[in-house]
Amino acid sequence: MSLPRLLPLSKAAQALGIPEEDLRTQIEAGKILAGVLPDGEIVVSMSNGSNSTRHIPKEELPAYKKHAHLQEVEIGIGEAAREYNLNQPTISKWVKAGYIRVIGHEGQKVLIDKADVAYCAEIYHGRGGRGKWLFNTDGTPYIPKSD
Repeated sequence: MSLPRLLPLSKAAQALGIPEEDLRTQIEAGKILAGVLPDGEIVVSMSNGSNSTRHIPKEELPAYKKHAHLQEVEIGIGEAAREYNLNQPTISKWVKAGYIRVIGHEGQKVLIDKADVAYCAEIYHGRGGRGKWLFNTDGTPYIPKSD
C-alpha cells in the first residue's frame, strides 16, 4: 500500500508556485485533496491520486497564467536562451520533453511558444536552476520528496 505524501499548505503552495490563497480556493472547490491535522494545520496531498495537485494542468497554475499573454508568440531557441538567461541545450531538452510547444519553423530555425519558455524559465530560476529535477511529465512543477 502506498500512502499519500502530505505537505503543509504553505510548503505545497511554494512547491506548486502558487499563492496559498489560490491553493485554498482549489481545495475548497474540491479540486485538490487536503486534510486538517488535530492541531488545525492544513496538509495537502501531493500524491498521484485522482484528486491530487498533480492533476491541475500547468495552464491553470498562476505561474503559467501570468505569461498567458505570450501564448502563440513565436521565439527562436537561441533568442529565448538570451532573453531568459537559459542555455540553449536546456531549452532544446524541454522542447523534446514536451514542456515547450513548437509553433513552427523558419528555415532550420525552430520557433517555440514564448509563454511556455517564460513559464519554464520562471520555474528554473525559482528552484535554483541547474542539476535539479524541475518538471513532472505533464509540465507541472516537480515537488521534491525532501520538501
